[in-house]
Order: sequence, then structure tokens, then C-alpha cells
Amino acid sequence: MAPTTSNLISADLVWEIVRSNNAYLVKRKESGGVQFSRDPLNLTNKHTRKYAGFVNDKAIGVQFGEKGGVKVISKKESDALKPTKSTTEVTHSGGQSTKKIYKTVASQTAKSGYRADLREAAVARVSAVRQSQKPTKPTPERKPRGAKAKKAAAADS
Repeated sequence: MAPTTSNLISADLVWEIVRSNNAYLVKRKESGGVQFSRDPLNLTNKHTRKYAGFVNDKAIGVQFGEKGGVKVISKKESDALKPTKSTTEVTHSGGQSTKKIYKTVASQTAKSGYRADLREAAVARVSAVRQSQKPTKPTPERKPRGAKAKKAAAADS
């Protein structure tokens, strides 16, 4: 049996060591001391033990893909001591329907044995990524309301 990081050191101990200072930590003093995370395996970007992907043995992350696509990154527990083999990437193209991507992400996390709350967060992250990739519609001109406003608009034209 191959050793994993959980055999070598506890994830809780790792979190206690790196909690206050790590490469992914973003501190904001002007917002009341809020702490965020830039960890690619963190689904909510909150700096908490629950969502810290670099600490947990199993983790999943969702990022922007090329040409409107979505990239799902998952961390395998079995290859924890081999950093290059420990993560797998699945890219969904921008042409796929959003519902199909939701279904594949949810089934991938369920089959791999990830926590149910992370499954919901992964689908929510896919939704946010897809929503941000849509082009924004220009705001239409405001129509004049009322008789006086219509007369004033006609006079200006």
C-alpha cells in the first residue's frame, strides 16, 4: 500500500501551520479584516479549513476554460506524494449546454466520493463561471413617460 499524506501528517495539523500565512491567502484590512483564498482548488474563495483545497486529501476546483469553456480540476488522494499526477483536469467546451456541464460535474464529484456540500458548491461555481462568460447586453434607452416628457422628447428631436 502506497503511503498518502494522511499517513504522514494530519490535514488538521497542516491547516494549523499554514492558516495564518500561505501563498494563497489574501487579507483585506479595509473590509473588516476579511480573508480570501486564491487556491485553484477552493470553490468559494473563502479562507477556511472546509474549502482549502491544498490542505484536504480530496479537493475539486472549477476555473475558466478556453473559448467560453469550464475547466474542472480534481485532486486524487491516491497520488498525494506525486504532485504532477495528483491533479486531473477535465475541460468542458463552451459549446456544451450548461445543464450537461452541471450534470457531469455533479456526477464526477459523486462518483469520486467528494462531500455533498462541495458538490453543490462546484455546481454553483460552474454556474457563476458560465454566467460571467456571457456577453453583456447594452442597456436600452429610457422611454419618456407621460405627456409632458413625450412632448419634450419630440421637441428635442
